[in-house]
Amino acid sequence: MSGDLRRRLGRLDSCVLSDALDRIGLKGVAAGLARLSGDRPVFGPVLTMRLGPADGRPSERHLGTRAVEAAAPGDIILVEHHSRGDCAGWGGILSCAAHHQGVAGVVVDGMCRDLDESRQLGFAVFARGAVPTTARGRVIEIAFGEPVTIGGILAAPGDWFFGDGSGTLLLPAARIDEIVTIAEGLMAREAAMIAAVRAGRPVGQVMAGNYERMLED
Repeated sequence: MSGDLRRRLGRLDSCVLSDALDRIGLKGVAAGLARLSGDRPVFGPVLTMRLGPADGRPSERHLGTRAVEAAAPGDIILVEHHSRGDCAGWGGILSCAAHHQGVAGVVVDGMCRDLDESRQLGFAVFARGAVPTTARGRVIEIAFGEPVTIGGILAAPGDWFFGDGSGTLLLPAARIDEIVTIAEGLMAREAAMIAAVRAGRPVGQVMAGNYERMLED
């Protein structure tokens, strides 16, 4: 299932997946995140971790290391990092380790750092922004393998992430085949519309009623 799903997702994009979610009334677009490193779509099942303020508490281990060590090739690491916007919740050594482990990318709902290092690796990083300030003494990892909220969307371990240059989505594992099937149909419709435009049909004629039907059929 996973290999077939990866092949199918590899032919899609975030926009058509968003349209598929609209079709069935699900929320899945993780708003406010952008691709800061990497140049191609990334997708895969997720591992989750949550950061919180240190408040003087010592960290049991460096944040993110448990997720990297537990990840399988092709996984995506989700980091809920809401408590502070003045320090990073992910950095270059973690990107190096994750890349070496075969992790497909990391998603930080907050700030990250060492983007130049991640870009040199070609490692995909999605986040709200970058800041050079370290997490040390400021935030610690407070949960691993539990549901997290990323871009306003609740995600559980085993759900799927999809991200590209247009945006990021979280897809519930229980409905991912349904979502992908709908998205495939919508993409076929879009391809037919593009072919009609290239054949010389006025774009107004092509678009008239077509897009609404794509979302309603």
